[in-house]
Amino acid sequence: MSLPQIVSREEWTAARTALLADEKALTRARDALNTRRRELPMVEIEKDYVFDGPEGTVGLLEMFDGRRQLMVGHFMFDPEWDAGCPSCSAGADEWSPGLQRHLGARDTTLVHISRAPLEKIERYKAEKGWGIRWYSSYGSDFNYDFGVSFDAARGPAVYNYRPMDEPYTGELPGLSCFLRDGDRVFHTYSQFARGAESTGGSYYFLDLTALGRQEEWEEPKGRVDHARPATPNFEE
Repeated sequence: MSLPQIVSREEWTAARTALLADEKALTRARDALNTRRRELPMVEIEKDYVFDGPEGTVGLLEMFDGRRQLMVGHFMFDPEWDAGCPSCSAGADEWSPGLQRHLGARDTTLVHISRAPLEKIERYKAEKGWGIRWYSSYGSDFNYDFGVSFDAARGPAVYNYRPMDEPYTGELPGLSCFLRDGDRVFHTYSQFARGAESTGGSYYFLDLTALGRQEEWEEPKGRVDHARPATPNFEE
């Protein structure tokens, strides 16, 4: 791989300034896309999905852990496999306790769901040293209904909202978002393929949800010693 060209400080500043204009355009386009994502309609979940977890048998509603939003990482782990997908595992390595705390502060719970039986999930999770919440959908239609597990015997496969060219049996990655209104659960968003692998920090995850970043400022209760500093407008 070749190294960047060596130039003067003035030439570098000119090139960096030109790139900044493109970066700003991308940021504004991403903000507009995030707005459109939040405005997507939603679909009520009417099927009674059942999952196995460390605390026993649960439904989607219990996975929210009392919060308004639930994000599900569709972790590729076939029931016949002895270990999870390496690519999904790399992503799970980044689901740190800090990330989960930041999402929890925004009323959002993050979990993994796989088709592998719970005992295989628990064993693999222990080997990796993960503290993530991970549930088994073994025996249910959940993974098939949300377009991440496929069986050619079930008919033509559709992945990332496009029909696949050939019959396919197996697992593929994805991420789905759900919103709770009382005891009613709604599906708001799913992403697949490269989109599901392009993970980032908590803001990236929140941008995929119906409620977004929820950044309206509230003065911390019981603290009056520090005023919130004025935030300069860096956008221009």
